[in-house]
Amino acid sequence: MLKAIAEYDELGRIEFLAKYRFNESRSYLLLHEGREYDSKAIAGVAHKWDHGHALLPEEFSGGKDHAAAWLKRIGFKVKSVKNPDWARDEIILACHLVMTNGWKGLDANDPRVIELSGLLQLMPIHAEADRNEKFRNPNGVARKTFDIATRHPDYRGKPTNGGALDIEVLNEFLARSAQMTKVAQLIRQGITAGGLQTPPLDDDEDLDDYSDYSAPEGRLLMSRHKRRERNKGLRRKKIATVLKQGRAMACEACGFDFEAVYGDRGSGYIECHHVVPLHEAGEGRTKLSDLALICANCHRMIHRSAPWPTPKELRRLIQTRRSTVPRIPDQQSPEATHPATDGG
Repeated sequence: MLKAIAEYDELGRIEFLAKYRFNESRSYLLLHEGREYDSKAIAGVAHKWDHGHALLPEEFSGGKDHAAAWLKRIGFKVKSVKNPDWARDEIILACHLVMTNGWKGLDANDPRVIELSGLLQLMPIHAEADRNEKFRNPNGVARKTFDIATRHPDYRGKPTNGGALDIEVLNEFLARSAQMTKVAQLIRQGITAGGLQTPPLDDDEDLDDYSDYSAPEGRLLMSRHKRRERNKGLRRKKIATVLKQGRAMACEACGFDFEAVYGDRGSGYIECHHVVPLHEAGEGRTKLSDLALICANCHRMIHRSAPWPTPKELRRLIQTRRSTVPRIPDQQSPEATHPATDGG
C-alpha cells in the first residue's frame, strides 16, 4: 500500500491513473497523512507489490464491500465522495415535516430544517466513513423536502429529483397519516433520548430470518423490535410460563409442535414474537403477555408485509384456509413438517 501511495505521489494523480487505466474514484477516497487518494486505484496497484501484477479496474470492485472495506480492514481511513442515499427512517422524518408544513417544501434557513438536519446527523444508520462534510446539511434536507412536496398528488408543477422511496413513504403518510406520524414521533424521540443510538441491524445480518420482512416502522424501530423478540431472558420466561400452565409448546397461530414432529431434536424449540409493533405500542417495558410463541413459518408470514397480523388473526386465516382448501395439511401430518427456515 505504501509503495503504491509513493508511486501515486511521484507520478501525480492524472499520470498514475492513466498508467494503470483507472478512472477517478466516484465513491470513496483513501486518506493518508493529510492527502486524498483514489482508493480503488491504490488498492489495485498495491496488488502488484504482493502478487507481481496490478489488478485491472474491471477485475475488482472499489465499493464499500470490496476495495474500500479491504482498505479499512488493514487500518487505512476511507471517506465517501458522495453521501449515501436517504434511508426510510430519514425520509419518514422529512415527510412528516413536509406534512406539518401543509405539504410544501421548506428553505434551508428554516429553523425546522436546521433542527432536522442536526437530528439526522445523530442517526446511526450510516457509518461515518460513508458520510462527507455535507452529510444531511440544511441544504440537503431542504432539497429532500421539495423532492417530497413536489410528488404530492395536488402539486401541479414539475417534480424535483427524488427516488421511489420518497413516493412510497409519501403515499403511506397519505393513506395512514396517524400511524406514520406516530412512527416519526417514535424515531425522533428515540434519537433525542438516546434509545435508538445503537446501530441498526446490517442488511445481511440474520438474512435467513429477516431478509424479506417488511418494516412499517422504519429500520431503527424494526431493529429495536427484532432485539426485543430476541431477548433470551424473556423468551425463557415466556416458555416457562406456558409449561407451568400445562400448555403444549406449540405455535399459537398454526398449532405446530416441534417436539411432536421432530422428537427430542425439536424439544424446547419455538420462536418468540412481540405481538404489538413499536409504532403501535410505543416504547416501554415488555410484558410476557406481549409475547407469542410461534413457529418459524408463521413468524415469517406475520412480518412479511404491513400491516402485521396478530397470531390470533393469522390463526383465523389458517383455519379458514383449512376449511375451504382441502390440500392445506393438518399441522400433525408429515407434509406439514415445517419450518422453511432455521430462524431462532
